[in-house]
Amino acid sequence: MKKALILDLDNTIYPVSSISENLFADLFAILDHYAELINADDMDKVNKIKDEMTRRPFQHIADEFDLHDEVRNKMTDMLRNMAYSQPMKPFDDYRHVRSIPLDKFLVTTGFSKLQWSKVRMLGIENDFKHIHIVDPDVSQQTKKNVFAEIMLTHNYAPTDLLVIGDDPESEIKAAKALGIETFLYDPANKYPHALVTLRSNNLQEVQKLIN
Repeated sequence: MKKALILDLDNTIYPVSSISENLFADLFAILDHYAELINADDMDKVNKIKDEMTRRPFQHIADEFDLHDEVRNKMTDMLRNMAYSQPMKPFDDYRHVRSIPLDKFLVTTGFSKLQWSKVRMLGIENDFKHIHIVDPDVSQQTKKNVFAEIMLTHNYAPTDLLVIGDDPESEIKAAKALGIETFLYDPANKYPHALVTLRSNNLQEVQKLIN
């Protein structure tokens, strides 16, 4: 029997696509304005960056795409002060996880002010025993560090926990490194060959790994 669940936020509890038009409009405008500094030899680079920003933390994307310092700095300054204030809704099947009578921890990566605003607009703050924002802008902490800290603080063994997320290279990878079972939420079937404990397009399936 599991004692606690650890959940990711973006694309696990709610779809980023539902807010991307409002959230990223000004950021994407910066990318378009500086396209000549970004594109180099790859004319699709700007569009690739835009797509990645709906799925992954900005700092990781900026490093991977070697984003020009001027563009990186302008976007970072904007993101540091950004908050989301429009109505948000979780995935419909999140209710199945919400109703599971176990302690839950939210561990999400991003700019603190923005991530907290999304938590509050979703109305999920009280669903969790503790909420951890992994903010690469202010700390070198990783999700793996936070998972280990949760185990130490609450005296959990790896077998007591289940990590639920959408990214095989983020929370899923961190959990596997610590021997924690994983549930990959993959409603778009992006990762059919991911090595996880269970992969599903429905969060109701989490129940299979609880007992």
